[in-house]
Order: sequence, then structure tokens, then C-alpha cells
Amino acid sequence: MVKICGLKDPELAAFAAREGADWIGFMFAASPRQVTLSAAQTLLLSVGKAVPVAVLLDPPDAEVCSVAALGFPVLQLHGSETPQRVAEIKDITGAEVWKVLGVREAADLARAGDYGAADRLLLDAKPPEGDAQKGGHGAAFDWGLLTGWVSPKPWILAGGLTPENVAGAIGQTAASAVDVSSGVERIRGLKDRERVRAFIRAAKGI
Repeated sequence: MVKICGLKDPELAAFAAREGADWIGFMFAASPRQVTLSAAQTLLLSVGKAVPVAVLLDPPDAEVCSVAALGFPVLQLHGSETPQRVAEIKDITGAEVWKVLGVREAADLARAGDYGAADRLLLDAKPPEGDAQKGGHGAAFDWGLLTGWVSPKPWILAGGLTPENVAGAIGQTAASAVDVSSGVERIRGLKDRERVRAFIRAAKGI
């Protein structure tokens, strides 16, 4: 399964859905890919059969409720949310909740079991020290860390994936789902249609 994340253009969201994206992510956190609540209303009309995912960063209750009220069935938490906070957000919204785990070393994977309330885990490379932006850096972590690792939850591989390396990454890690943002951009924050198509086809072996 494939998630294309960080879309801002309704036409591109519709294109990604037609090409076979299973999820389309919209960034509400500060980012070159950030969307507003009003823009998200329009974007939600464009996702076709793909499932829209709202990406949030340490959101207060008011933001969680405003985003959930738009009709997002999935909330992806990309900040420093504690296991308790993940459970609270799930209780508040009733939505499916994903928790992003930043990975740099094996100890980071050991935290996966703490997030019992999460429906899925998304494994992404930890950002560079001091960088406030949590994802979208185009960097991969050492996929070898996943050898022999058994996840307590369904999980998604993210971080540094591109149309050129995604098939190999899936082969090495046995990931059943992948997430891409910067890897399908030619200019930071702007997706490229041909790279979106190529990524989906490479991931799905089409």
C-alpha cells in the first residue's frame, strides 16, 4: 500500500488517487507542504477512493477537533506525542490514529510497544539535531535495523524513499506499506506527477 504525503493541489491529489495511491496525506503542521483548514475542505473532495490522512504535530485539542470535523478518517501524529496523548486523541475523535516513530538506532524501535492505542506506526528517519521539521527531509534510516524486528502494530516505511529505491526498500524490509513526500518532488514542496506515478508503480510492482 502507498501513501503520497504533503499534497496541496486538488488536481494532483486526484491524479495520485487515480494512479493507485491508497492514502493521501495533508500536512497541517508548519512545513512547505502545509495546508489550511479551508484548503483541506477542497482537497478532501479530490481524493477519490484514496483515504485522506491528516498529519498533525503535537496538536492541541482544538486543532484535533477542527481537523477531525472536516471528515478525516485517519490522523497521523508526527510530533512528540506520548502514548497517553495518542490514546486521548483517539478517544476524542474516534478516528484511526497513526503514530510516527523517528528511527536512528535499534532503541528507537523498542518504543513501538509503548503505543498500544495507535492503529498503525509509521517509521521515519529522525530529523537532524535541532531541526524543528519532523519529516520530509528525504533522509533514510538504516533499514538493516528492521532485520528480525517484529512490530506490535501494522507499520509503514517512510524516510528517503524514491521511485528509484522503493522496490529495493520493500524487498529488504518486507514493508507492506510505504510513505513518500520529498522523494516525489523536483522542487521542495511541489510534487511531480511523473515521479508520483513512477513511485506508485515501483512500490506496487506494476
